[in-house]
Amino acid sequence: MGGELENRGGARGELSASVSARRAGDAAALLTTGQMYAADRAAISGGIAGTELMENAGRAVAGAIIARWPRAGLAVVLCGPGNNGGDGFVIARLLREAGFPVRLGLLGAADRLSGDAAAMAARWQGGIEPLTVALLDGAALIVDALFGAGLARPLEGAALQVLAAAHNSGAPIIAVDMPSGVEGTGGQVLGFAPHAALTVTFFRKKCGHLLMPGRAHCGEVLVADIGIPDAVLESLGAMARENAPRLWLDVFPRPRADGHKYDRGHCVVKSGPLISTGAARLAARGALRAGAGLVTVASPPDALAVNAAHLTAIMLAECSDAGAFGLLLADARRNAVLLGPGNGVGADTRKFVEAALASGAAVVLDADALTSFESGAGGQTGAEDLFAVIRGRRGDVVLTPHEGEFGRLFPQLRAGRELEADGFPVAKTERAARAASESGAVVVLKGADSVIAAPDGRLAINGNESPYLASAGSGDVLAGIITGLIAQGMPGFEAACAGCWLHGEAARNFGPGLIAEDLPDMLPRIMADWSSAGFR
Repeated sequence: MGGELENRGGARGELSASVSARRAGDAAALLTTGQMYAADRAAISGGIAGTELMENAGRAVAGAIIARWPRAGLAVVLCGPGNNGGDGFVIARLLREAGFPVRLGLLGAADRLSGDAAAMAARWQGGIEPLTVALLDGAALIVDALFGAGLARPLEGAALQVLAAAHNSGAPIIAVDMPSGVEGTGGQVLGFAPHAALTVTFFRKKCGHLLMPGRAHCGEVLVADIGIPDAVLESLGAMARENAPRLWLDVFPRPRADGHKYDRGHCVVKSGPLISTGAARLAARGALRAGAGLVTVASPPDALAVNAAHLTAIMLAECSDAGAFGLLLADARRNAVLLGPGNGVGADTRKFVEAALASGAAVVLDADALTSFESGAGGQTGAEDLFAVIRGRRGDVVLTPHEGEFGRLFPQLRAGRELEADGFPVAKTERAARAASESGAVVVLKGADSVIAAPDGRLAINGNESPYLASAGSGDVLAGIITGLIAQGMPGFEAACAGCWLHGEAARNFGPGLIAEDLPDMLPRIMADWSSAGFR
């Protein structure tokens, strides 16, 4: 590894930024609602008729319905007064042509439709009924083409009544673009939204398809090509991506045939005191299973015996204070360090963090290492000094907070604290992005919809978390996996993305009964699947 080891695993991160967005592939891009509108406008200004885009959108939804419910029975199409409703008129026409009995309900008057929606309504030869609950009688499937991703206020009146009845009817709901009531950028539910069995969206997914709670309302999400040129994407400035192997697989560490353990990096994980050692061992095992060549647990003297009793392939080093920790990290081969799991909250943990940041190693901070920098914790002034140090160093720093830790470290970005100008809560993606920019670190804002944000503006939303990850210690394993990947030379943002995906995939493959100890041992199975597909 030579020079890579001298860079301590993280110095290549800034070189990968512009390459990474291209490497991800345009298909992984995620759009805000505003960016989707801009894509429509760009396609139309480039010579594609709006009616052509609408016809293609309706055809995509109708085709998906016919493929999944070929003999469903009565299809009820709920149309709104805008372009989403225009899509609905196309869907109704094509389903009727395919032999489905169809009823169509419209919110508002047909003579008030305009533009492309009015053109599509004119092509519909069936009846147009007012939007009432009675419209749903006998429905075998229901198409929600009321508002899509562009709704800017809670549902009310007839739309709310009919969608609530549709939700309770038991018939599958097919949402056009986004279930009505889900805000497309942040995934917030504006009062009420139905749960769709299928959501068909266009050109690219929206962030709200992956962010909770919106993701839980979308069901299966299908992305349809409606004729917007891929070249339009570059003009949108879309920085968000759906986290998947294509985003980072080409920088995922691959052992060399002539390599040795030092080529694969050396992680150091700081252990807590005697009664709080398990979290560090979970993290250390995650780092080792992620491929790190060596892993050392730095243990306080009182915990040496209990750690030694549980560790085999993982090494152990006595570390009595922050000074000793700094000396341990002075060896340049120890190129990635994790602090926080079980370490305790307070001034001592702060000193260990400061020692780690003073070294050349890449640093991952989790759990107590984050809370120890809360404003007022132990009489301290908060995270400003921490962020100043992070911004001034070359090596990667990754912060892995859950919402509670995030709110303590970034109180101004706490969930629900701040509202955008339109009255929506600040989206999770925006909060993570602001935190990464402010701190100078890669931020993994954990949850059922983990968001990974880099200081340069790159964003990824993870979509494969399992509910079985809601188990003590699973976050410690995630932090260890990320540290182990960074130790092997993977840049911090890509390592965080890969760690989140592997963590989620391990839990999904294990299923019920999962505990944190199971996660590291699932990693070989996940990576073996790559081997069979040509990964080496």
